[in-house]
Amino acid sequence: MSQLYVVGTGPGDSQLVAPKALTAINASSDLVAYGLYLDLLGGVCDGKTHHDLPLGEEIGRARLALDLAASGKTTALISSGDIGIYAMATLVFELLDLQLQGKESHPEWLDVEIEVIPGISAMQAGASRVGAMLGHDFCTVSLSDLLTPWETIEKRIHSAGSGDFVISFYNPVSKKRDWQLNSARDILLQYRPAETPVLLGRQLTREDESIRIIRLDQLDAKDVDMFTMVSVGNSESKHIVNGSKEWVYTPRGYSKKL
Repeated sequence: MSQLYVVGTGPGDSQLVAPKALTAINASSDLVAYGLYLDLLGGVCDGKTHHDLPLGEEIGRARLALDLAASGKTTALISSGDIGIYAMATLVFELLDLQLQGKESHPEWLDVEIEVIPGISAMQAGASRVGAMLGHDFCTVSLSDLLTPWETIEKRIHSAGSGDFVISFYNPVSKKRDWQLNSARDILLQYRPAETPVLLGRQLTREDESIRIIRLDQLDAKDVDMFTMVSVGNSESKHIVNGSKEWVYTPRGYSKKL
């Protein structure tokens, strides 16, 4: 049986990799991923054939994983975080959809058994580091306009702002794209207070992790890179400090019952 595991391995800490993800990797002969993701997994990947394709080769990774699995090799396509959130799972199913439409010439892909295994996302890891920031309704928005027009992204930010959602921004900046985050900040300042807490979580759960809690009006793209998760509280999110400890939580309304 042709088998493809589509695996999310969490934010980086080996203890946060789900047992089911490890089982899938152990069962696979071939691993397809961006090299950093395999490095983070360490010895779990020993003895496997590695297919390391660089950033920007996402379509190539998905095609290769389907080809390997269709050829009879039990294969794991791996992404950090949750592979179904701004990651590789969607590409696998997009390719299968194109095959069903007759726009691809790989009928063998349709015989592959596919299992998607979720992982802990960066927004979850970040929220856990500061308390309970995602305690009420929240959403995610990718600020990359490489695949989505900025007009669409801008509309979604306005909608999230007017709906008072906690917002986690993925792909906040890159070397060639550094203005969208500040534009997003300015949009959100139309809907919520300047003192709204913002989490900047860089390299979450990894050895060089750094955590900062700032105000919304202090958010600046120059302090952020592609390894940073930016989460913005809603109008009711609270930043509390107890000596050297500080936390952010978003209440759900339990205060009415306390």
